Amino acid sequence: MTLTGREAGIELLETALADCVAGRSRIVLIEAGTGCGKSALVDLVAERAAAAGALVLYAVGAPEEQQVPLGVLRQLVNSEQVFALPRPSEGPGAPSRVEAMQAFCAELRELSLDCPVVLCVDDVQYADRESLQYVQYLARHARTAPVLVVVAGAAHAPVQDPAFTTELMRQPHFRRMRLERLTAAEVALVRGGREGSAHAAGAGDAAAEAAGLHRISGGNPLLLRALVEEAAGREAPVPGAAGPCASSFPSPEPGGPFAQAVATCLRRSGPDALALARAAALLAEQATAARVTRLAGLDAAAARRGLAALEASGLLEAQVTPEGLAEGLAEGLAFRHPAARAAALEECGPQLRTTLHREAARVLGEDRGPVLAVAGHLLAARAEGGPLDCGPAEVAVLRDAAEELLVRGDAREAARLLELAAQERGDEHAERGIRVRLAQITARFDPAAAERRLGALLEEARDGLLDAEQVQPLAGLLLAQGQVAEAAALLPAAVGEPAASPLDTLVDTTAAVGERLLHSARLTDATVAPLAQAVRSLICSEHPERAVPWSRNLLEEARRCQAPGWGAVFAALHAEALLRMGDLRGAYAHATAALEALPERGGSFPCAPAAVLIRACTAMGRFTEASRLADRQVPKGLLTGLHGLAFLRARGLYRLAVNQPHAALADFLEAGRLMEDGRVDRPAFLPWRTDAAEALLRLGEGARAEQLALQQLALPDAQRPYVRGVSLRVKALAGDPKQRAAVLGQAVEALHRSGDRVEAARAMAELGRALQADGSAAKGSAMIRSAWNLAKEAEATALCREILPDAPLTTPPATTTRDRDRAPAEAPETAATTAKLSSSEQRVATLAAQGLTNREISAKLYLTVSTVEQHLTRVYRKLQITSRGDLPMGLDPLPTPTHA
Repeated sequence: MTLTGREAGIELLETALADCVAGRSRIVLIEAGTGCGKSALVDLVAERAAAAGALVLYAVGAPEEQQVPLGVLRQLVNSEQVFALPRPSEGPGAPSRVEAMQAFCAELRELSLDCPVVLCVDDVQYADRESLQYVQYLARHARTAPVLVVVAGAAHAPVQDPAFTTELMRQPHFRRMRLERLTAAEVALVRGGREGSAHAAGAGDAAAEAAGLHRISGGNPLLLRALVEEAAGREAPVPGAAGPCASSFPSPEPGGPFAQAVATCLRRSGPDALALARAAALLAEQATAARVTRLAGLDAAAARRGLAALEASGLLEAQVTPEGLAEGLAEGLAFRHPAARAAALEECGPQLRTTLHREAARVLGEDRGPVLAVAGHLLAARAEGGPLDCGPAEVAVLRDAAEELLVRGDAREAARLLELAAQERGDEHAERGIRVRLAQITARFDPAAAERRLGALLEEARDGLLDAEQVQPLAGLLLAQGQVAEAAALLPAAVGEPAASPLDTLVDTTAAVGERLLHSARLTDATVAPLAQAVRSLICSEHPERAVPWSRNLLEEARRCQAPGWGAVFAALHAEALLRMGDLRGAYAHATAALEALPERGGSFPCAPAAVLIRACTAMGRFTEASRLADRQVPKGLLTGLHGLAFLRARGLYRLAVNQPHAALADFLEAGRLMEDGRVDRPAFLPWRTDAAEALLRLGEGARAEQLALQQLALPDAQRPYVRGVSLRVKALAGDPKQRAAVLGQAVEALHRSGDRVEAARAMAELGRALQADGSAAKGSAMIRSAWNLAKEAEATALCREILPDAPLTTPPATTTRDRDRAPAEAPETAATTAKLSSSEQRVATLAAQGLTNREISAKLYLTVSTVEQHLTRVYRKLQITSRGDLPMGLDPLPTPTHA
């Protein structure tokens, strides 16, 4: 009924009261949704009747008194103490009850002779059956007396006596009125009337506010009043403002007055409506009339009444579909506001919520509802602390939901679902498959946690309990964790003959083969390990520079996949690739990022970025920072994999740099022992022999150092430029001084081809000293200058200080007294002279000063050898020099590679 209708209803009640005063009997039934104002009308009738001199008898039904015989009738009689209620005999038979009702009716008729009598019964749906019979008898037998009976009840609520309303309707003096919820226009009128005319200037804001109030409250007066009071309590008064009118009404909060009013409406709507509201709140977006009915465990008739009551009170919105209309049930149920839904959920205790979540999963599963919704209920039931036995159907749902979450990029929630599925103990084979998949998914965001999950699976695989489909991803996880020996034991056919090194596939894969995989494969759980291995193969190959863009691309793809664990893997590989090329700053940045991406530092994987970081910090002279990582205690069991071996080597290099050769030698020899025991002794991955030889040279054991260098040169990996270069450098330092310059020249040439600027600079410095010792002072000095420049370009501060301890790192150094004496005077001349060089000539001259051959320069700058020679000829002429050894130090170095 509209607001005008409400006024008409008040007019109807006043007319009925006037008729009663005039000596005629009237019966009025008021129906409304819970909270929609029926009690207010009853109170209004009682107040006006008393003012007109009528005798008012008042009673209110209550759920807790519904089973008390004559409870409502006693309230009526005792409200004015007008007469004693007759007590029917306790013997069997109807006459005693009829006689009591006759006496009650007679007493009222006698009272009405003195003044009109008004009986008001509110919440009649809770009245006991016996009292309803008395009211019915009175309605039939007091037609000629001035008696007004006003009965108010909640719409769609069942009563104790189903024939009660029908019996009243049969009476000619019966009137029925239905109070509907307020419309948006009526809310605006009510709100405007309360605020007064001061809001006239803000009509637009007031309209928006009224629309918000109606949307949230559904036009329920009780909810509207609670909503306004809650907002008023949160609004700060504005000086000069007429009221709290705003363009948008504040949203109610859970547990506030609005939520409390919702809870009151739910409880007063009856147990069926409350059960349906709980079910709708729990099912949320998946709530339909049919599902809510099944979850609440009600029959169709009870569900129709309960849903109609909730809709009448404005708590639920329902869309009626043709199918639902045919069945008499509404579909598409939703609460008008999250605070109302939260209030309905609060009406459930933890144990009930657990039961409802389990039942909701069953109901949605039977309807083939969204797997994520079903899985969410199973997860919620488990979170409530209740026992949850997952059967095969629930496990299948959890697995499907986990895969759907992965597509959405939510690996953590997917892992939670699989953890729940793994608790099912019916099928051990399926449970192991779930745990393998769980380890894969966990690796997306936490490699250390994934590594912990591998222990039991690896033992089961060794016992032959895993099939091929389960072993393959397990081996991939082990490879990604650097556990190549364990992976090889699981998949011997994938790594060659049993006697071969498990590292053979990784190290010996050609760059072309690795890049074909990188070109064709997309980053997934199944490909993350092969792609990481392909990048590592490139790092160990003769073209390590190719690993830089690929590792960068995979790092970006991991970020797009929202997989921080994968991101840490490829950030560590990118850092390793940059370190391999002598880009210390880039290696430092990405190794730091890889460590920061890890939720925890346990397991062997953090050893990989830590190893890069230790080596980068050591080369950059950041010894304090390197010591914090190098001095960390690492369990010996974690040092057997590739990551642990890399950490062991990095720690040894740090100790060697800070003049701890004995400790360094111990680390290098331990790494060698572990590599030999694990059949992963490949210098292309880790040249432990030349590392140990370096430490032996510091200890004065040149013969042992030379022996280790010769052993490494005899291995097949010595054909690779990097391994050959570092081996020749150590051999030259440990061997015959007369052959040192020649051997170091070969080392420099190999290391230039390897792309490692730091190792190339180190070998160039040694070659410069050897040339000086052989009497070629000018060539030696030029080579040392080039080595210093190359080390400075790579920001290898420690190497710069080793090459020229006294040279300032902010200006080009001079290597002789004559050079130092004339450097300040010649600097302006050199700058002016080199300014005459073109950019191409400067680049060629810079590389030539660093010791690169013409062919190497042509390959690096993508020029022909003839063009390089022409550039050098012009450089010599412009600088008035005759050879490379005379190239000045004031040349601009090559631009430092971008730290991608």
